[in-house]
Amino acid sequence: MRIAVCDDDLQEQKQFEEALKCFDTTQSAETFNNGTALLTAAKKDPPFDIVFLDIYMPGENGIDIAKELQAVSPETGIVFVTTSREHAVDAFSLYALHYLVKPITPEGIAEAFRRLTELHSEYRERISLAVGSERYTVFLDQICLLENDNHAVNVLLADGQKLKVWMSFNELEKKMNGNFLKINRGIVVNMDHIAQMGTDTCILQDGIKLPIAIRQSAAIRAAYDNYVFDRLSKRKGFKEG
Repeated sequence: MRIAVCDDDLQEQKQFEEALKCFDTTQSAETFNNGTALLTAAKKDPPFDIVFLDIYMPGENGIDIAKELQAVSPETGIVFVTTSREHAVDAFSLYALHYLVKPITPEGIAEAFRRLTELHSEYRERISLAVGSERYTVFLDQICLLENDNHAVNVLLADGQKLKVWMSFNELEKKMNGNFLKINRGIVVNMDHIAQMGTDTCILQDGIKLPIAIRQSAAIRAAYDNYVFDRLSKRKGFKEG
């Protein structure tokens, strides 16, 4: 397991390592005193399983660092560590695993790892994307839209972020799962992010309107209706027969 702690206070780092050893003597953490160093290390394989991130560091905001960390490595569990609960709402809006107030205890670490195990119990498909010189790992359920852009593909994520991936549209389309539907030439949408499917327009939950291929309109709408019906049936435990 790859564990990181990012805190500008060396004494706090030592206290964390002591608490970690009390929780599990077999575990150790990589330590960082600034967000830049943490993000550089996060781009290496394998990704961090869990990061304990101080919110208050000189010239840095842990919330902003966490946003960048999620973009680079969305599978990494983030635990915010601070002396105040001031940013608790911001922390959990980023789907943080936990929010610990110093001093860190073995019990607090144990709860963070319990939540990490719970998170990983639900498998989420992911994909690795090359964006310029950087590589991002993205969960498929985060992707709202694939849109062809000459020799690249614009990938729109649920948080509004847009990634320009330099690969063929057909190649990237093949890496998607059954949640995705091609509604027009060069346009594939994640059906979980559709707000309304019309006869000639598909509207995503964020309000984006996309044209539907007229000749395939009936087949596209039928495919979407079947998908929604299947999802509802599974949720309600519906069985035919």
